Amino acid sequence: MSSNTKQLYTVSIYTENNIGLLNRISAIFQRRHINIESLNTSPSEIEGVSKFTVVVDVTEVDIQKIIGQIEKQVEVIKAYYHNLEDIIYQISGLFKIKSELLFEERQIQNIIKESNARIVTVNKDFFVLEKSGKKEEIMELYNKLSVFGIMQYTRSGLIAVTKEEMRISTLLQNYNH
Repeated sequence: MSSNTKQLYTVSIYTENNIGLLNRISAIFQRRHINIESLNTSPSEIEGVSKFTVVVDVTEVDIQKIIGQIEKQVEVIKAYYHNLEDIIYQISGLFKIKSELLFEERQIQNIIKESNARIVTVNKDFFVLEKSGKKEEIMELYNKLSVFGIMQYTRSGLIAVTKEEMRISTLLQNYNH
């Protein structure tokens, strides 16, 4: 694939946990008119270090420039980019559906079983399903359930780990001392 072809990249940004950093990072993408497909922030494997996972559809040339700009932020320890083939990732979707459908529509039970979704909670008014997997799997479940009516739906940002060993832990450990 040429470096001028757009594709999905996952950007992993290891940072100190500082207020306002998210705004500055998103501004880097905004200035280049790049839409953020998904964004997740979480603790990393090192205490006191946060990890931002940002998914964008850009060229390799653009992602390299963006990484350079991100790493200029004082609080950023290190930033990496990977394409989807280089990572193991998951997305989680939550679906809120009327409880009566669970008991009256045999097909709903089959959809739940076939999709490997799990029921998180059930009460007299609604039940909530959770499905983790690739975006396509979540969308497939969404399409099957939407026929019956979905009361609420939300999807998480992509979370990922690399297939290759990343020597970030050593870097972070040294950073912390």
